[in-house]
Order: sequence, then structure tokens, then C-alpha cells
Amino acid sequence: QSGARINISEGSCPERIVTITGPTDAIFKAFSMIALKFEEDINASMTNSTVTSKPPVTLRLVVPASQCGSLIGKGGSKIKEIRESTGAQVQVAGDMLPNSTERAVTISGTPDAIIQCVKQICVVMLESPPKGATIPYRPKPASAPIIFAGGQAFTIQGQYAIPHPDLTKLHQLAMQHPPFTPLGQTTPGFPGLDATTPTSSHELTIPNDLIGCIIGRQGSKINEIRQMSGAQIKIANATEGSAERQVTITGSPANISLAQYLINAR
Repeated sequence: QSGARINISEGSCPERIVTITGPTDAIFKAFSMIALKFEEDINASMTNSTVTSKPPVTLRLVVPASQCGSLIGKGGSKIKEIRESTGAQVQVAGDMLPNSTERAVTISGTPDAIIQCVKQICVVMLESPPKGATIPYRPKPASAPIIFAGGQAFTIQGQYAIPHPDLTKLHQLAMQHPPFTPLGQTTPGFPGLDATTPTSSHELTIPNDLIGCIIGRQGSKINEIRQMSGAQIKIANATEGSAERQVTITGSPANISLAQYLINAR
């Protein structure tokens, strides 16, 4: 109906990006329809609820950081003008979105205020095109959480728990044994795991912002994972400009899967 091109990023992530392309008036029409759809959802969710005040419609726009300056204006003058003339709340995030040169701009208000607000943002974006290359934000797939129930492991996908036989085996092994092996004994004596099984190596990359929770205070967590899994685990030093750290796990296939599982659970 709007005549705009609309693309929605793939669905395995907790967030999806909707890209709307076209002349300003087509973008507008599409935006109006989206804002009204969101309002319908809010109204529907309020029908059986006790909430008396209606929450505003909220949209997060993804804008190249190089254009955010023009959107904010000198000393915040432009963003103030947009807020005042449209009645919408507009906030520009201070940080860039992960692994990109884009920032989130959150707008909220009545559908009408949002539509007027987007119109003004489009005008600013046309007047000051992005400078340099833009690295677009791509949401990362959510790693499925794991639940243990009745001695079985399940991964959560949407609203369903899917039994996970490999993790169940590991979980049962882990439950049969005290987590810490006596000092001086390197591999925990798991039944059916022969110490002479061939060793191999496996590499993982872990985002910098999560590495701390895996290492723990003064290395307490990583040592615990080493002891429980019987695998050797090496964490490479941070390399400049990279948002990830390389982790190498060495041991028997079972040691490696248990170490991987414990790292993912962390």
C-alpha cells in the first residue's frame, strides 16, 4: 500500500531489523502503518489488563553514527526542535550498536507524533548524508538457554523445550561425580571415558564483554571448568580492534564437549 520497499532481517535473533526504502512520502506511509499496527497491539494487550494509562508507541531507529550529529544539532538544538514541534520523545544512544557504526535512536509517543517525528528525521538525513563507510548493525542470534529437568537437558526454542540427548549424557556424567577431583589427579575419572582416548583441540570465539564471567575472579571460574571437564583451556590475549577472544580447548572428545557445555552454561 505504501509503495515502499520493506525488508525484514532473518528471524533467529531476539531483534529483527526492518529496512524501509523509497521516497520520503512512501517511507512515511509505511511508517504510519507500522506505528498504527503497534498501537493496535498495545490496545489489544490492554483490553484485559488493569493498567489505566496507555503506554506510548515506541520505535527504535538504527541511524549511521555520522548522521547523528546533524540530528542532535548544535548544543542539542535540532533534537529539541523535533521534540517540541512533534510532541514525540526522541533519544539518541551515546554508544554505537555492537560491531557497527550505527546508533539507536528511540522515539516514542502517539502514532501521530511518531509519524511527524520520522518525517523530520528523514528530512535531516536527506540534508546531511552519511560520511565515510557505514558498518550496519546485525543482531546476533540468541544462544538458546538450557534447562535441566528430571535428569534431562532441554534447549529452549521459542515456547518449546527440545530434549537434547548429548547434553543429557553430559549432565548425567556431571551429576554422578563430585565436581572437584583430588589434587594431583588430572582428569576426573568418568566411567566409560578412557584416559588413553585420543586428544583433539577445539576453538571457540567469545565476545570480550562475556570473557570476564567465564574467567571469574582471579581465574576461579575457568579453573573450576578446567577441573570439572578435565580439558585444557587456553584463552588468547585480547587483540587490538577485535571484539572477540579466541579460546582453545584440548582433551578427549568428551572432555571437550563438557568444557564447551560448561562455558556455554556460564
